[in-house]
Amino acid sequence: MTCIYARLLRTSTKVLKQFSGTGGISVNGVSGIIHKNSRTFSVIHGDFNRLAPNVKKYVEDKAKVCQPETIHICDGSDRENEELLAMLQKGGVIKPLKKYKNCWLARTDPADVARVESKTIISTPNQRDTIPTPKNGANGQLGKWMSPSDLQKALDERFPGSMKGRTMYVIPFSMGPVGSPLSKIGIQLTDSAYVVASMRIMTRMGRPVLDTLGNNDFVRCLHSIGQPLPMKKPAVNNWPCDPDRTIIAHIPENNEICSFGSGYGGNSLLGKKCFALRLGGIIARDEGWLAEHMLILGITNPKGEKKYIAAAFPSACGKTNLAMMNPTLPGYKVECVGDDIAWMRFDSEGRLRAINPEAGFFGVAPGTSDSTNPNAMATIQENTIFTNVAETSDGGFYWEGMDLPKGVRVINWRNKEDWVPNSSKDKNEMAAHPNSRFCTPASQCPIIDPAWESSEGVPIEAIMFGGRRPKGVPLVYESFNWQHGVFLGAAMRSESTSAAEHEGKVIMHDPFAMRPFFGYNFGHYLSHWLSMERRPNVKLPKVFHVNWFRKSSEGKFLWPGFGENARVLDWIFRRINKEDCATESPIGFIPKPGALNLDGLKEKVDMEELFSLPKDFWSKEVDAVKKYFDEQVNDDLPEEVASELDGLKKRVSHM
Repeated sequence: MTCIYARLLRTSTKVLKQFSGTGGISVNGVSGIIHKNSRTFSVIHGDFNRLAPNVKKYVEDKAKVCQPETIHICDGSDRENEELLAMLQKGGVIKPLKKYKNCWLARTDPADVARVESKTIISTPNQRDTIPTPKNGANGQLGKWMSPSDLQKALDERFPGSMKGRTMYVIPFSMGPVGSPLSKIGIQLTDSAYVVASMRIMTRMGRPVLDTLGNNDFVRCLHSIGQPLPMKKPAVNNWPCDPDRTIIAHIPENNEICSFGSGYGGNSLLGKKCFALRLGGIIARDEGWLAEHMLILGITNPKGEKKYIAAAFPSACGKTNLAMMNPTLPGYKVECVGDDIAWMRFDSEGRLRAINPEAGFFGVAPGTSDSTNPNAMATIQENTIFTNVAETSDGGFYWEGMDLPKGVRVINWRNKEDWVPNSSKDKNEMAAHPNSRFCTPASQCPIIDPAWESSEGVPIEAIMFGGRRPKGVPLVYESFNWQHGVFLGAAMRSESTSAAEHEGKVIMHDPFAMRPFFGYNFGHYLSHWLSMERRPNVKLPKVFHVNWFRKSSEGKFLWPGFGENARVLDWIFRRINKEDCATESPIGFIPKPGALNLDGLKEKVDMEELFSLPKDFWSKEVDAVKKYFDEQVNDDLPEEVASELDGLKKRVSHM
């Protein structure tokens, strides 16, 4: 390939030597020069003069600090993408998986493989705006706060000169369909071409976004891998990063995100969790809507009725599998709107409408297979970037959960050749890292919903909460009302996952599956959810809790899951239609005996054990939730949520 990017770089280097001094901004064609306070930057792609004044000033100000060699204004075109991928390949950052069309493999530095919650902070003048004050000096688990002065010091120690010798890419992106009243626009500046290629998949990116933005405000996103050139030591796997000094900072007052030192997606694709959930949650609170860690699916029954459901699960708890389900129940059809994030707002008629603000899937690879999620496997056959998965000798991908191809050798994520399956739990000995990912366009999903890019969103009639609970929690139950539903979300607990740096499997509190993603005080977040009931003329969705992961005393799953989960969705569907198929229990409404459609179920299921409510378990559950609320939310816990916990305690005591 003849790479225009390389030619522009050579041209800009020559031009760079010809200019110095101070002055305004001058642009000559594609290649241009920005003079800013004696520092000269060459624009090697895009027209700087076409940027709106607000955007132009943001780029100038950050370029002055980070001191990149060149600036590339992204247009999102196929040609630009091809050239950036070729450059990444030449630099050894990615390699083609030749078995597929336009698929690539990246292996990161092993020290940069997941979100780093311990280094992810929110900075506000008032600490209590961000996190509740824990009781009696308890270690706070609902976010990490830093004062503006301390953050400024941390940023000043990292970003000045961080992009020396590198290109600053200017990424205009839209979270949600471009021009939708539910969408928001951001501008990300990054020195990582890998981030550019990934953001092109995960967001709507390019010139149309700038045209839609005009000179209006936007979310400011600054990212640097933190390795100016020349580097002091070679990058591991050609993946420059600075894990010891990584910080992911959110500054709500400035509508700004600053991420340093990590190239991993959750830390560097700033439209994702940072914008869509943390800052997005603050914007949603202020504007009266909800930004949630939820999938969105549409389900159609045999009569042709269709309903949309939003569901919150912690990472690696089956969200993508559910969003792309192939139902086993005859006549049912599931279609995917989104697998991770939902922005939801009540319309003028009181219906809660949701959009998927993302344009791609950033899915956990291990466990995804033709048997567990054939639609995901079909989606990732082309135009996909894989990170930290294994590679087969015939140019394919591989990870735990897939059938091992015959007659091929496997190179694992640590570049270990001739890898063979083993029982080791050491992630270095696995084929793929437990948090390895695929980044793929949502439009390629064979069951993508026809309305997935609807500018008005899809109407949500049910909200599901769930997680991995091996004991005590039944397959499905329904809240008594909206307030009780908010309590169910607040009381969520689940086994920890690989998406963050936690090790081992322990039951963790993960309210609303948002514990790592709250942008403001969780107590205030609960009040915001409760306030939805007080809006005039709203049609509130029903709220449910599900648990696909309950185990028997022998440690075997009691429910087959995957496509069989359609049987639970069928019951939820009928409950939305007000069918009398539920009975009251101490924890909520559960299916009446025989109400769950088990026709054609191949495996025998012990329904009695699956729906049993052991008093001892629920007494301990009440105590654990009360302790968590007391210690973590303390004085910010809304009275309505406290009263729901008291009500559960009384009902359990009479079991």
